[in-house]
Amino acid sequence: MAETLSAPQAERKKIIFSGIQPTGVFTLGNYIGAIRNWGKLQEDYRCVYCVVDLHAITVRQDPAALRRHTLEAYALLMACGIDPEKSILFIQSHNPHHAECAWVLNCCTQFGELSRMTQFKDKAARYADNINAGLFTYPVLMAADILLYQADLVPVGVDQKQHLELARDVAGRFNNAFGKTFVLPDGYIPKADEGARIMSLQDPTRKMSKSDPNPKGFVAILDEPDVIMKKFRSAVTDSEARVAYAPGKDGINNLMSIYSVFTGKSFPVIEEEFAGKGYGDFKTAVGEAVAETLRPIQERYKELMGDKAYLEECYRRGAQQAMAISGRTLEKVYKRTGFIPSGR
Repeated sequence: MAETLSAPQAERKKIIFSGIQPTGVFTLGNYIGAIRNWGKLQEDYRCVYCVVDLHAITVRQDPAALRRHTLEAYALLMACGIDPEKSILFIQSHNPHHAECAWVLNCCTQFGELSRMTQFKDKAARYADNINAGLFTYPVLMAADILLYQADLVPVGVDQKQHLELARDVAGRFNNAFGKTFVLPDGYIPKADEGARIMSLQDPTRKMSKSDPNPKGFVAILDEPDVIMKKFRSAVTDSEARVAYAPGKDGINNLMSIYSVFTGKSFPVIEEEFAGKGYGDFKTAVGEAVAETLRPIQERYKELMGDKAYLEECYRRGAQQAMAISGRTLEKVYKRTGFIPSGR
């Protein structure tokens, strides 16, 4: 059973919070940059993880697809090593405290702060026909996600640092106005190999993304082995045909980074291993390493998706555990804000 977050301060492990959207496709970039590390963190931290389906609806969603993708994302997190007996793993919309706390924090957030969010500008340009209020204020919901669990650390990539800074600013503003209520979270910076930035296989100057117009540019965690092999064999490299890490060799550098992550081999060892061999041999080796690592994840995912009753048991228990913690924070927030206790 995942431990509660009320251990005595002297023996208290730091709390980590993170969430991921149910996009329908988790790429190799998602796996290497975030998900594979979440399982490792369970051993040294008290972890709270969730599928952030409330965030997903800032972009128009098909309801049936959203339900399916949410369950699939939950199962895939478990298949990738998130253990509901060690961590709290839940679905965001199952805990109403997130939306409730977000409203209070909205009233502590300045319009100008939100208007400077670069992701809002990017998404507003991309979805010009649906620039809704949720798209504008979702960084405040993200702040509520984090602050409700008194998280000490939040794993963040470069594109999320601005949101973490906002969460800290809003928490500090509330604390100054109403008394110490929230922990001010810090970013969790993974080791260099754990936070490897994985680039598109077809345009290695761009981050790997499921929205890549060329489906050969990204590898999905659930891609079949033969699909994985085809994508790596068609990966863009250069004309030098020498496996060596060097500035400007974006394609081969990206493949070497991926191979290093999946084999644990350093770049000098990789260069020695493939000395005198061409890119064809190397691409095959990278594809095989990735396919073999993903195989047990895919098998476990299929098992979980075949047992919907067990998944439901896990996500319901996870929501109860999450609400037990977030409820204490929200009660304190409401009291200090000046609301009359509801007695619920």
